[in-house]
Amino acid sequence: MRNKYVFGGFIIVLFLGFMAYLFTQSNIKYENDFAKVKSQDKIVKATGSWVKEKSYEIDSQNRLFSFYMVDNKGNQMKVLFNGTMPNNFESAKSVVVTGEYKDGCFRASNILTKCPSKYEGQNVENMKTSNL
Repeated sequence: MRNKYVFGGFIIVLFLGFMAYLFTQSNIKYENDFAKVKSQDKIVKATGSWVKEKSYEIDSQNRLFSFYMVDNKGNQMKVLFNGTMPNNFESAKSVVVTGEYKDGCFRASNILTKCPSKYEGQNVENMKTSNL
């Protein structure tokens, strides 16, 4: 009978250790300073905005989408993404890319865009009266 409790306790400790390991592995840090992004050798989420003056490139044969991002300090970096251009990319207010910086560019595994809200620019009073 005592062996069942020891075995059960061992399983619980093993499970909790495994969950703690998974939690530390999935803890990806957000960076809005590209100088820090370029100096790290791990997966990060870089936030910034698309440099519209440099446009973007779509290589449909190789399924490669590339563009330039700028952070809030004015630092730019090239982003390469194996996939298609995200919906609403051209109207995005900001962009979050997940990946790592290698060989002179950011290799993105995921791209999220934040588009302007349709409520932007409205004052609170107009929103209150429109809900009545």
